[in-house]
Amino acid sequence: MNNRGMTTGRPAGYSAISSYSRVEILHLVQEHPQRTVAEMVASTGLHPNTVREHLQRLIEDGYVVSAAEDRKTRGRPRVLYSAADGDAASSAVQRRKVRAAAERGDLMRRVIPGPAPELTPAALHQIDALVEDLIDAGFDPLVDETALTVDLTPCAQATTQADHRKVLCSVHLGLMQGVLNEAGGPLSIDGMRSSCDPRECVVHLLHAGGRS
Repeated sequence: MNNRGMTTGRPAGYSAISSYSRVEILHLVQEHPQRTVAEMVASTGLHPNTVREHLQRLIEDGYVVSAAEDRKTRGRPRVLYSAADGDAASSAVQRRKVRAAAERGDLMRRVIPGPAPELTPAALHQIDALVEDLIDAGFDPLVDETALTVDLTPCAQATTQADHRKVLCSVHLGLMQGVLNEAGGPLSIDGMRSSCDPRECVVHLLHAGGRS
């Protein structure tokens, strides 16, 4: 079964990850959780206030979480930032998004006739959450539930940020895995299909029950 991305009912807006500065910050916290603002300033060269503004937007969209440092000595504890990977670090914003996506997906499957789903309800809810998150990020995902692929072609970000393709792909895959983790279920990211055309982007999913 092929499904083009579902409509979420939310107005299209400026994606939190359409800014490469925010992508760069996400990359830092994905690679090494519990980063401080000072560490991100040193790595990016951005002004501290700019880093804080980007972090706030990423927190509001459920991509980053913050926590006070567990400090044993005197002094104000630092704020530590981590990527919301749905495992070690879970975002309340992302949890709400996942629940809402599952409800919308179940409603759509009830009101729109179609063949019996090949995936379990848990896997379908993972797909629901993933599709909605990708739409919010500015993609138009095409999901093949049989082949377990997510086609994001053409990837506009790979064209506009061609010099940063490796970082972009790494961050996007990390975000997708985080959504799947938060939704809970048998699906995980298996990788991307290699292509000579940077605009082509097909992500493969892995089913814990052995489907691939």
